[in-house]
Formats: sequence, C-alpha cells, structure tokens
Amino acid sequence: MMSLEEYRTVFFAASLALTMIATFPTLSMVMPFPDRRERFSEFWLLDPEHAAENYPFNVRVDEMHGPLYLGVGNHMGFSEYYLVYVKFRNQTQQPPSGINSQPSPLPPLYEFRFFLADGELWEVPINFAIQNISLQKDSVFVSNIFINGVTFPVGCPSTWDSKNRGFYYQLFFELWIYDPTSSGFRFHDRFVGIWLNITV
Repeated sequence: MMSLEEYRTVFFAASLALTMIATFPTLSMVMPFPDRRERFSEFWLLDPEHAAENYPFNVRVDEMHGPLYLGVGNHMGFSEYYLVYVKFRNQTQQPPSGINSQPSPLPPLYEFRFFLADGELWEVPINFAIQNISLQKDSVFVSNIFINGVTFPVGCPSTWDSKNRGFYYQLFFELWIYDPTSSGFRFHDRFVGIWLNITV
C-alpha cells in the first residue's frame, strides 16, 4: 500500500504530464522547433531533351549547339540570392573543386543573378558555338565563344591529347550564393559543365 507522500508524487507527475500534453499545441505556435530537413541547392545542366545523355561533344567552328538547360532549385528553407558564373577552360587549367570549396581562378565570361524563394526553380536555355580558332602544329587556339547571342573573347589554347585524340575544352558553370555575413557572394560548392572536343 502506497503512503500519502507516494500518492502525492504520482499525482504531481500525472498532472504535469497532462498539462504538457494539453499545452503542446499552443507551445508549438510560440516556440520554434528545429527544422530537421536537409537544406541544399540543386544545380543542373541538361541536354536539349531535358535529359543528362546527349550533350554535344565533337564540335566544329561556327556550329551552333543547344539549347542546353541550366537550372537551379532552392531548398535552403528561405529565399536566396544566387549568382552563376559562365567559364571556359582547356584541360590543363584549374577546375573548381566542390570538395575543397574552391572556385576556378579563371575569370567569368558571363553571369546570371537571381532571387529564388524556398522551393522555387530557375532555368535558362544555353546555346553556344565555338568561333575563330587557329591551328598550329599540335595545338588549337580558340579566340571566341558565342553564348546566347553574345560573343565572348576567351583566348584559350589547347594541346593535342594523343591518348584521347582530341583538343579538349570545358564549358562550365559555377554556383555562388549571397552570404549576408560577408556582404558578398561565396562559392556554393557546386558546378556543372560539358567537355568539348574541337574538331578541325
């Protein structure tokens, strides 16, 4: 048989539990509970059929390619301000690294800036052509690339790759995100691109 003190303890514990259960819905409106969902940004580059299969590879001078579809999806939990850099490199120039959080040191040719609400998507078609190349023995020099109606100077050489038999370049895109702490954009550890073999 329980003593009066034990009855009081059980009664107090039961009353406390019932009070917490009754006030939980009200507390959830006033107290922020941690959001456990994963926060991330999607970043993609798709072929003309909106798939990841038939990208252009062997390209000729002044041959138009595209549209490729460059897109970003915001799943960060709140609105974000994004920046996408368009860059072009040969196979020996430094690429970006998502593992080391390092963008490519190459200067951007072009940029896209846009705001996205949480859950919102942004997508733009990319059409491009390689322009003005010169061939010297075992190297090719690309002077310009034409992207979405605008010609950009690149001045980029590539040496003949005897193992893979080609002159290789990469058209790539880096995703940056606005950082309020530094009042500027920072590399968001994401990049996409396609390799191109310049056929002469």
